[in-house]
Amino acid sequence: MAERLAASISFRMTDLAPSFSLRTPEDDSLPRRVCDHCGFVAYENPKIVVGSVVRFEDRILLCRRAIEPGRGRWTIPAGYLELNETPDAGARREAFEEAGARIAISRLLAVYSVPRISQVQLIYRARLVDPALAAGPESLELKLVRPEDIPWDELAFPSVHWALRHDAEAEAGAPPVPFGNPDGETGERMPDGRAVGDESL
Repeated sequence: MAERLAASISFRMTDLAPSFSLRTPEDDSLPRRVCDHCGFVAYENPKIVVGSVVRFEDRILLCRRAIEPGRGRWTIPAGYLELNETPDAGARREAFEEAGARIAISRLLAVYSVPRISQVQLIYRARLVDPALAAGPESLELKLVRPEDIPWDELAFPSVHWALRHDAEAEAGAPPVPFGNPDGETGERMPDGRAVGDESL
């Protein structure tokens, strides 16, 4: 009796094993992952990244990444937006998690799109309200640098270059309208021409 019950349960569990096929649902125009059992459509949407260029007096906060991609390279505090979180709250959280930084958001600096990895990045201008900093688990070290001392050749991602350059333009008096990707740039290459994802990154 117990063996028959176990076999029955095993059979039913096998029937319910996830199985998805890539096909275009009715009333849609793109292929999606569709459940072979019930027709559920598993939509996949771009990820939203939030971050900030944080200033303290005449210096900018940089974090040396402790994780891949870009381990050992410098970045601004940024990361994925969480469910039920506003973008500005996410940027504040990321600054605190990565650098122990308490920040005040000034305004939205830029909206970047990196289609290669399906990301939309919302980057803010912010100021450090407390100079006390502490590297979080995703940061090897932190530093506050003057704009002329930014280690451009050691930055982790194209969008970090964009954000720091756009922040400099904003600091110089550019209108408070969000920047976007530089003309022709999609985040696939570093300014020196290296493809993002090269082992040399």
